[in-house]
Amino acid sequence: MIESTGGTNRSTGGPEDLPLRERKKRATRQRISDRATQLFLERGFDAVTVAEVARAAEVSAMTVFNHFPRKEDLLIDRIPEAVEMFAGAVRHRAPDETPVAALRRLALDLLDARHPLSGVDDDFPPFWRIVLDSPALRARAREAVEELEAALAETLAGTAPELPDPRLAAALIVAAYRAVYVASAGRLLAGERADRVAPDHRARLDAAFDVLERALAGMERHQ
Repeated sequence: MIESTGGTNRSTGGPEDLPLRERKKRATRQRISDRATQLFLERGFDAVTVAEVARAAEVSAMTVFNHFPRKEDLLIDRIPEAVEMFAGAVRHRAPDETPVAALRRLALDLLDARHPLSGVDDDFPPFWRIVLDSPALRARAREAVEELEAALAETLAGTAPELPDPRLAAALIVAAYRAVYVASAGRLLAGERADRVAPDHRARLDAAFDVLERALAGMERHQ
């Protein structure tokens, strides 16, 4: 659910708004990610070493680890972005907007943009195949989902006092989103085109968030 397509964090302002040092830092991170992804696509994740990624990116191995604490994060590099987007949608929602409504809006915006976190684009299957072929990457992907769930639970606890069990609410939300994501990813991996998958993905997202709205409203009534 949180794989990379070699891109950088898109949830902040444009690069031109950042200080020169930060722009250089992001450019280095992008170059490392791009070279790593290329090598993983060519040879598979487990066959490529961090030293080889460093040489391809023309940096030291220490520089690679400064940007990516774990080798797995070279590919699954959108964990901070996912946390920021999902928690931010809840934290910055309108006063009359429920957390689920804010997350529905985010999910549909991601789909419309064909963002990697949406899971719907014709370019994504090669990256999922890398993940599926590597036990280490599959384990990291599961950890990433757990990190997202924990961050969302913390945000709900601080911003949605009407919810008596924010951890349960976060678990339900993340599980629903993941189920829709995985189903669409499976269709794309089987060879269907994104334009065909996207309408069903949108319909399933709406259905999932309808269920979540009712479930979380029921939690509020029983507190």
